[in-house]
Amino acid sequence: MLVIPHGPDHVVPTASPGIRWLNRNMNQPIAVVTGASSGIGAASARALAADGFRVFCAARRIDRLEALAAEIGGVAVRCDTTDPASVRGLVEIVGERVDLLLNNAGGAIGVDPIETADPDDWNRMYQINVAGTLRVTQGLLPAVEAAHGAMVFITSTAAETAYEGGGGYCGAKSAERYLVGSLRLELAGRPIRVCEISPGMVHTEEFSLVRLGDQAAADAVYAGVDHPLLAEDIAEAVRWIASLSEYVNIDRLVIRPRAQASNWKVARDA
Repeated sequence: MLVIPHGPDHVVPTASPGIRWLNRNMNQPIAVVTGASSGIGAASARALAADGFRVFCAARRIDRLEALAAEIGGVAVRCDTTDPASVRGLVEIVGERVDLLLNNAGGAIGVDPIETADPDDWNRMYQINVAGTLRVTQGLLPAVEAAHGAMVFITSTAAETAYEGGGGYCGAKSAERYLVGSLRLELAGRPIRVCEISPGMVHTEEFSLVRLGDQAAADAVYAGVDHPLLAEDIAEAVRWIASLSEYVNIDRLVIRPRAQASNWKVARDA
């Protein structure tokens, strides 16, 4: 395990010759996972490591990353994707070749109606889901291209249709979706796969809790639902995409639990 902390409380490191040597000389594919400290990101890091990837686990909470990196033999990198300097540090650490970039960092804040929504919350969601994704994509694109690799983006079915209380999150995830679509068009003919996974209802430890700020409210989101998705279900889709030939692109993969027919139609036990 390697631990590379940086961010507001650390000096952003320059490129590490040791890590660059490791990337060049080990016959091991390299993956970078953002938002790796919990949920889909952590599950995907575990799945990719199990399939033989050397995984750079990037997120803000270094304590969680250290534990994950120790578990899977990965590299923990403290990175805030909303901070340009922090993203530059990640890019320098990772090195010159990346076989798989999983752009997973994101999140929702609140369920206020548009009439009373806080513009600061909307801006924060845009920074996390869109601008942060843009920074990481721009920074690591040369390394992914060098490896003839894949960029996989975790968006959301919130980008499919609007729902009450979801204006800010739906808007941010829609913007991320169009980022992915535009990127795929712009990179046509170059050796990079640009893939999108759009999850529906996924029961993770933190997503609804962070969004709603209350454990009871978070639990109510999944109440009565027969088997909402787990983070590991999405991780299986990530590892499947990673396993495909370099000429096979999965433009968009929508994954919902059987009980969820749409964003607003969810079967629940009486």
